[in-house]
This record gives sequence, C-alpha cells and structure tokens, in this order.
Amino acid sequence: MAKVLIVGCGAIGYELANTLAEAGHDVTGLKRNPPPVSQEKFKFVSADITSPTGLEALGTDFEYIFFIVSADSRNENSYHDIYETGINNLLNRFAQASSQAPWIFVSSTSVYGQSEGEWVDEDSATLPDKSTSLKIVNAERKLMAHNPANVVVRYSGIYGPGREYLLRMARQSPSIQHNPPYYTNRIHQRDCVAVLAFLLERRIAGVSLEQCYLASDDDPASLWEVMTWMTEKLHCNPPIAKITEDDSDMNKRCRNDKLKELGYSFLYPSYKEGYLELIQPAIQHCDSLRSLFCSQ
Repeated sequence: MAKVLIVGCGAIGYELANTLAEAGHDVTGLKRNPPPVSQEKFKFVSADITSPTGLEALGTDFEYIFFIVSADSRNENSYHDIYETGINNLLNRFAQASSQAPWIFVSSTSVYGQSEGEWVDEDSATLPDKSTSLKIVNAERKLMAHNPANVVVRYSGIYGPGREYLLRMARQSPSIQHNPPYYTNRIHQRDCVAVLAFLLERRIAGVSLEQCYLASDDDPASLWEVMTWMTEKLHCNPPIAKITEDDSDMNKRCRNDKLKELGYSFLYPSYKEGYLELIQPAIQHCDSLRSLFCSQ
C-alpha cells in the first residue's frame, strides 16, 4: 500500500482517487472546494495551491504525488496561477519537509507546435506558439529538472461521457478540411485514469520509468475520417469539404510507442471503440422510436 496525494480532483483525478483507493492505497485528494461530506474510500483535503498559506495544513509524508490540475480559463493569468505559482508553492511546501516523493504531472500535447501533419513523440521539439502552452512547457521542464524521478504524461484530446464535442459537431453537417488531411489525436478519459494507475503500479513494482510519456490512442485519424464515420453512425448529413486553411496550429500525429512498450494496453485503441460506446444509446433510442411508429 502506498500513500498517495492527488492534486486536483476533477473528473480524472476523482476517478483515479477511487481507482487507487479500491486497489488498497491510502489516497488523499487535494481540491479547492471538496464536497462537505464524502462517502468515498479516499480522503479530501481543502487547499488552494495558488496561496502559500493555503497549503500550511497539507501533510508532507506522501510517497507519490499526482498533479492533475487545469487552469480555470484559457487566459495567460490562469495558466500562470496553476503552472507557475501553484507548482512553485507545492514544491516549496515539500522542500521544507525534505520530501523526495516523485510526481506524475499531467500535461498536454498542446506543448507541440508542429502543424503540418508531422509525427511527434516524447523527443520531438516542444515549441508551441501559444503563451499558455509555453507555461505548460516551462512547468514540465521545471519538474523534470527538480527530480529525475518525476514523470510527465502528455494527454492528447480527452473525450468520453460529458466530453462529446465532436458528436455535437457531427450532428450539424460540419465543414471540415479534407485535403490535405487535418489530423486529430485523442484519448478516452477512462484510458487517462488507467494510464496513471498503470504508471504508479510500474513504479511501485520497481520498474524504471522514463521522464515523459505521450498518452494518445493508436489512431491519429484525420478529422474528415472521424466526422465521416460519425455522421454515418448517427445517420446525419455527411461533412462538407471546406477550403484548405494555412493557419492550422494543431495538425500533428502522436506516437504512443513508449507507453505501449512499457506494457500499457489501451482500453479504447481508436476513436471507433470509444465513440461507438457513446453513440450506441442514441442509436438504440432511434431504433426503438422507429419500431414504435412502424408497429402503429
């Protein structure tokens, strides 16, 4: 059993806390506004990482630390609060106690600036144009330099229940770049949780981890391919090919070789498995309505 701190208990952090607690670990979830009463198998602690005094009551005897915090908004100040002020406050808090607990830091593939459909991996250049993404790059570098045992996990676009933007787009006859292809990368939120639990298990088992893993499924498909498949499944109008734009800033293909070589097997290896699970209830509902009207 390990004593684990999860900084940030949003959707992914909360599910990870439950997963690790059910596996027998002693888990504490740090959240700015935790629920007043919790029936979970893990503990909550209320703290604001952007305030040094807000961390005074936080224990420092954790063996492993996860950082799964998102900025409140997309502006630079919010990213500064989390990825500079917040991380510095936490590092200072644990340094005061001489804690060497390794971190697993959740990052994003937005750190890559490649935009012409290139393949990227953990060793690819991280030179994004956006200042907010640069904040994440700097946080990655700081944590990797602070402790060689710290690990960065770069997620691509997260989808799953409650994260159904592409499905909503598919229902609106979207105008999509067709040629040259505009590549997209994604990971199901269940895989997000499973990857983090897997990395902790590997570390506890004594396996040497790399400092960075790119976490994205096996199929960096073009948005045209994804939308065409979705509209067929939803019985919607197909996408419309639009004029190619030259200002794409997120067109890349993500490799996950390093994570799979470590032994991870994706629960949802492509968008089809993940989105079909989300689409199926709607399809069944439509089939039920058709059966009802046809029988009358």
